[in-house]
Amino acid sequence: MARATPSLSFGEPAATATWPDEIFEALKSARVRQVAYVPDAGHARLIRRVQAEPTMRGIVLTTEEEGVALLAGAWMGGERGVLLMQSSGVGNCTNMLSLVQNLRMPFLALVTMRGEWGEFNPWQAPMGRATQPAFALMGVDVLRVTRAEEAAETVRAAAMAAFDAGGAAAVLLSQRLIGTKVF
Repeated sequence: MARATPSLSFGEPAATATWPDEIFEALKSARVRQVAYVPDAGHARLIRRVQAEPTMRGIVLTTEEEGVALLAGAWMGGERGVLLMQSSGVGNCTNMLSLVQNLRMPFLALVTMRGEWGEFNPWQAPMGRATQPAFALMGVDVLRVTRAEEAAETVRAAAMAAFDAGGAAAVLLSQRLIGTKVF
């Protein structure tokens, strides 16, 4: 019996969705140089843009918490970085987020959400509900994007909060924005 290959439906067709490109431009304008990520279909277009940009370095992680440490190293080395992950990975980062507080380092994360609108996988729901409270408990301010036209402006605001004000910010990209996985 042939195994079904998952197909992905992400909100808008790739040809017309411009919000990943606008997020890329916002990160570039914020002088982000290191982009740590666990591969994720919701971030795929942004990751491809990063990989093609000579002023940025995309760094593939095996687990999300490595990204927190990598951003600490980038900051200590004088570079700005961002962590791209899915909401299920936020739980993996909770203990490592103590670095952000203890080092008083800037922190910026972009999180594609699961366990929300149209989710078919019940295993995604608990961390989908816990993502925002987990960040808040660790002192990370949370901004949420639900509409494509909000994406770039929200990422710019979060980058300013992180890099200019020395804070910690996470932008949650809602499942309705990125679309739901269809198997």
